[in-house]
Amino acid sequence: MEEIYFDNSATTRVCDEAAAKAAEMMTKNYGNPSSLHAMGFRAEQELRAAREAVADQLGAKPEEIYFTSGGTESNNIALFGAAHARKKRGNRIVTTQIEHPSVLNAVKKLEQEGFEVVRLKPDRQGKIDPEAVREAVTPETILVSIMAVNNEVGSILPVEAAADAIEEKQAPALLHIDAVQAFGKLPLRVHRLRADLMSVSAHKIHGPKGVGALFVRRGAHIEPLTYGGGQEKDMRPGTESMPLIAAFGAAVRALPDAEAELTVMRKLNESLRSELAKLPGITVNSPEDALPYILNFSAGGVRAETMLHFLSERGIYVSSGSACSKGRASHVLTAMDLPRERIASALRLSFCRFNTEEEMQKFAAALSDGLTAITKRPL
Repeated sequence: MEEIYFDNSATTRVCDEAAAKAAEMMTKNYGNPSSLHAMGFRAEQELRAAREAVADQLGAKPEEIYFTSGGTESNNIALFGAAHARKKRGNRIVTTQIEHPSVLNAVKKLEQEGFEVVRLKPDRQGKIDPEAVREAVTPETILVSIMAVNNEVGSILPVEAAADAIEEKQAPALLHIDAVQAFGKLPLRVHRLRADLMSVSAHKIHGPKGVGALFVRRGAHIEPLTYGGGQEKDMRPGTESMPLIAAFGAAVRALPDAEAELTVMRKLNESLRSELAKLPGITVNSPEDALPYILNFSAGGVRAETMLHFLSERGIYVSSGSACSKGRASHVLTAMDLPRERIASALRLSFCRFNTEEEMQKFAAALSDGLTAITKRPL
């Protein structure tokens, strides 16, 4: 059976370049990069090459890139590290209600420690008002954490407004951007965005699971969460997982030009939106100007899990929201104040550079079949 995979925001298929590099690092170039012999030196070269690849993709310096186990750890290091390092300069943290759980749960813990947390509410399209960001930042704000792209509806958040607000209010805040869904898909440049901290992950760009990176602007001091043997300049110590890190670097080097790929994705997204408009009861939840890699819609009152399984039986894989939600009602769609029926029937499609127009057409046909078959089932 042919398989169509539209769950790339949850994870992606590892590209051939990354898989080959991981195998090489496990079976041939398996030295510890901290070892002083020739095999250690070769591993260190691979570590340096991966760091340079990630830095180049972000417009950063290699020494500003720290490898982690993924987006969750990067977010935790950024938030706890920044808050604890700056607690003598203020007490206020600004974020949004639609962040990834690794941010929301981290700021919840910081709130329990005594920090004041402001969570900005989205509108019904999943957008955050730039003026609300400016109003939320005060001279006592020490951290602003805002995602570049929402992982459920694809809305692009106003990170520039956050940087403006920090400057205008002369706040001692560090700006953290969770760019896990934007990395490799938007032409990110950390210094143009005025980011102090930025989180990225490998398995969203056809790299392996279990590795990510945190950009820390030179001069932006944060406290580490763990202590060890000095690897990653003490920011994230522990023997580096070279198969994963080197594969991450290979996946980054294999990325196509972000601007060119956006043009392709917009055409695919628009094509599918056109097909969805022909079907009864479909309501698109993603805004028109969302990142075209993500399309969230509600499927005519049919429960998301029911439709998801109908499609899965036909080899089509989508999600009913964030993979981290494990079937719970979407906190993003809830924060958007969507009706309960729309939330319960919401599906998220997330695309990658390997998806095609033909797959979009096949999906639309299968969805149409599902709407007909499921709504005609006897109660």
